[in-house]
Amino acid sequence: MSKPRTPSVWLSKAAVNGALVLAVVYMLFPLVWLLTAATKDAGGLLAGNAFSFEGFDLGGNLSRLAEYNDGIYFHWYLNSLLYAGVGALACSLVSVAAGYAFDKYDFPGKEKLFGVVLLGVLVPTTALALPMYLLASEAGIVNTYWAVILPVLVNPFGVYLARVFSAGYIPDEALEAARIDGAGELRTFWSIGLRMVMPGFVTVFLFQFTAIWNNFFLPLVMLSDQKLFPLSLGLYSWNSNAHAEPDFYPLVVTGSLLAVVPLVVAFVSLQRHWKAGLTAGSVK
Repeated sequence: MSKPRTPSVWLSKAAVNGALVLAVVYMLFPLVWLLTAATKDAGGLLAGNAFSFEGFDLGGNLSRLAEYNDGIYFHWYLNSLLYAGVGALACSLVSVAAGYAFDKYDFPGKEKLFGVVLLGVLVPTTALALPMYLLASEAGIVNTYWAVILPVLVNPFGVYLARVFSAGYIPDEALEAARIDGAGELRTFWSIGLRMVMPGFVTVFLFQFTAIWNNFFLPLVMLSDQKLFPLSLGLYSWNSNAHAEPDFYPLVVTGSLLAVVPLVVAFVSLQRHWKAGLTAGSVK
């Protein structure tokens, strides 16, 4: 027979569950506010009743969002998809290739060089914005798409993560078998290494996609043409005008709601790769 649980066990479980409930409420509260506030016009938002569906006007807000300034919001949307999609895909490939090389090859100074990569994790990206602007200015790419895409192609944390995945998911025997069959190093990496470490590739992609999608300071420094703005910078410019023109408030809130959609789609659609990573080592 199992021993009856003491009151202290029940109290500890109640405390843990209570903390989890508070954490869930804390995380969902902004999203719920965003969902309900996006249905309000400027008067409803300024009246402070954002959590009710009274005066539902989501369709009107979406229509005004699409019409304002010849639909520049969706131009920003496409810009963000370009920056985040291309940047995250290229960065993931570079990171996985670098992590694979650090894990599978021996060369002079490998661990020291990897130590430098780890130091790069400690450097905040905002501290690098001004030096990158000066380099971009010298290269003549300021106020272009390249000014935002090129700096995000390197991610020290992605390299570290890729090395960890490479050590855990790519057995040396598989690479040796490929070499015996006559495959070159690039073919071995592309056909075997990259496919076996795909959960790590997806992990780095999601981290970088989220970081680039939410990136604000780098575009602020690099871009001045509104047609090149990502969503983060475009919504910021609208929000700055909202104090003088309250009609911008519904545009900002509705635009912020739509800006969440690609992140949700990316995480949900790539979820199976996360599950594959969790179970990859369970079956021999």
